[in-house]
Amino acid sequence: MSIFDLRLETERLILRPPQAVDLQPYLDFSADEAVMSHLGGVQPPSVAWRSFCALAGAWQLFGISMFSVIEKSSGQWVGRLGPWQPLDWPGTEVGWSIRRQSWGLGYAPEAATAAMDWVFASLGWEEVIHSIAADNVNSKAVAGKLGSTLLRTDELPPPHAGKPVEVWGQSRAQWLARRAR
Repeated sequence: MSIFDLRLETERLILRPPQAVDLQPYLDFSADEAVMSHLGGVQPPSVAWRSFCALAGAWQLFGISMFSVIEKSSGQWVGRLGPWQPLDWPGTEVGWSIRRQSWGLGYAPEAATAAMDWVFASLGWEEVIHSIAADNVNSKAVAGKLGSTLLRTDELPPPHAGKPVEVWGQSRAQWLARRAR
């Protein structure tokens, strides 16, 4: 099976590697000030294009990256979510970012649950972290719904160096014990 055939499904969502059709919604997402407030700020289209291509390229080169999250009922792109581990990252992350129009619908914890099941089962990760800005109350709530707790404060690599982040997360054993209940 090719990585481009990979699909995770939840009750309401499809998670799959990014496709060219996702570019315009991604550009719109990257231009939204509220969405990008904890993601390094609004990106002009040329920078967002590079970011989008980095996500797609990581799938090709390394076999993991964030998924495009697609709403089953509409077929619309609603965000990016999944495994992320750039060079010098503070750990094996499952991160999430959902477009503003879809905030409050429970998509982030629903999709992150599927992604965490997948990384523990398919990638053999022993820990999943979530890098969260100290003032990002919504992402902390998602992490809590997943059973993650605050592990430490750390720093992301450049271009975000010097900006502390909270590292939330849990071990494979903690995740599996929680899922078994």
